[in-house]
Amino acid sequence: METTTPTPAEVGRRATEILALIKGTEEFSRLERSSQAYTDCWATFTGYPLVANWDLTSDTPPLFEEALRVLALKSAVFELSDGDEHVAELEISAPVDEMVHAVLAQYTLCQRLTERIGIGFVHMTDQERFTYEVDGYTDQCYRAAGWGEPNRRYWLDRAEMGRRLDILGRKYESIGIQAEGRSHRFTFEELTPTEAATTRATV
Repeated sequence: METTTPTPAEVGRRATEILALIKGTEEFSRLERSSQAYTDCWATFTGYPLVANWDLTSDTPPLFEEALRVLALKSAVFELSDGDEHVAELEISAPVDEMVHAVLAQYTLCQRLTERIGIGFVHMTDQERFTYEVDGYTDQCYRAAGWGEPNRRYWLDRAEMGRRLDILGRKYESIGIQAEGRSHRFTFEELTPTEAATTRATV
């Protein structure tokens, strides 16, 4: 039986309620803090670096808000589509998706929070498509939730993401990083500047 995709108005209305519920839990302040901590552990080569003049300190807080909105939208679609995981896996921009991963990495908190308010966070890699387009279904649901226009600093359509990935790929390759960060030939045998200075001092 084919699932009927809920209208943006339905999704927006429910997502607004879900986001308010999330922010009203006693777990939220810790989720906010922990999702933005230890950022060196979850940055990739093809997510955040797509943002022009990327700065982890200033860009993390607004991206956290975008991630919460995405999770609220996905939860709303999942609920309104009677649990259709494929429909609920909305098309989103890679930098926003990376922050979604950072939030969901707080597994214990997310589990406790969602159980408390009776919703489910939806995210599966095998359902991701990365075909996000401006003014598509995701944007329509986002606006219907009353959040205005998605921040184009982070919400890049697939053509722009592809263009920036090409640029990043060339820059990575120029320093020996291949396949957009998936491989390299570094042996780590050369001395670091500190080791080199210590060696010279003892000679």
